[in-house]
Amino acid sequence: MLDPSFFSYVTVMSITPGPNNLLLAASGVNYGFRRTLPMVLGVSFGCAIQCLLVSLLLSWVLSWASVLRFPLAVMGCLYLLWLSWKISQSASPKMREGSRPMSILGAALFQAVNPKAWLMVINVAILFSAKQGGGISHMLFVSVMFFALNLPCIIIWALMGDRLRFALQQAWKLRLFNGVMGGLMAATALWLLVEEWQVFRSVA
Repeated sequence: MLDPSFFSYVTVMSITPGPNNLLLAASGVNYGFRRTLPMVLGVSFGCAIQCLLVSLLLSWVLSWASVLRFPLAVMGCLYLLWLSWKISQSASPKMREGSRPMSILGAALFQAVNPKAWLMVINVAILFSAKQGGGISHMLFVSVMFFALNLPCIIIWALMGDRLRFALQQAWKLRLFNGVMGGLMAATALWLLVEEWQVFRSVA
């Protein structure tokens, strides 16, 4: 049986702003909810699989965490800065027809460089998977529950973007929205990078 704090932790971490949710909102605006749905599923699948793998490899992850954490964070934040630039430069409503949102596989793989996703799954693995001592079946259950909690939280962001889509049909409004979303993504990346640098310096 899972601790009630698991449900509150995963829900709060899943629904609060972060790289995944900013990308989903932007995709909802630019492509609509239906075309963004594979990306939504990819995010949740990616996080759940990441959670399972980290839980299974917890001892290895913990032994290498101080070595791997900062380089992964730097790569992830650089990728987020690139994504923020791409979002801010997104095309007008007419020009975006030839483009497409992130695929289910792309969104799942994005979790490997998403600093917030790593923070979530490592904490879940340490606090809720490992301490129960239930073996692989328990770790799988935790990952499935992670998916079940994460999915509705991130769907909200894609739906919000989809609803905003109709209000942003004029090119200047869409450019403004994408510029704001790109700026928020860049700010998120820099904030995460500063935090990771402070952690890295404290353990170095």
